[in-house]
Amino acid sequence: MTIQINTDKTISGEKRSEDYFTSLIAEALQRFDSHITRIEVHLKDENGKKDGINDISCLIEARLEGRQPIAITNQADSVDLAVTGAIDKIKTAVESIIGKMQKH
Repeated sequence: MTIQINTDKTISGEKRSEDYFTSLIAEALQRFDSHITRIEVHLKDENGKKDGINDISCLIEARLEGRQPIAITNQADSVDLAVTGAIDKIKTAVESIIGKMQKH
């Protein structure tokens, strides 16, 4: 499973943060590793550098073997909250899809 993190110009893509988020994603989706080929994370600040409520957006796209990619979005006040919320959502979505695949 390849994990790629992209940020817009207003969010710093520090190597330490990237490594931390990559490890969070890998840990959360570890049991689906054989089904997921690639994860792409897109972080952006909706209103630029100005402070705002829920202005950090995290989009996670998961590419599953033999299926169309799925994508979810989560917005929060900070990058950490946006990413962790998005991880929870993508984990639930992947669990649902894999579960349905295994039932058939």
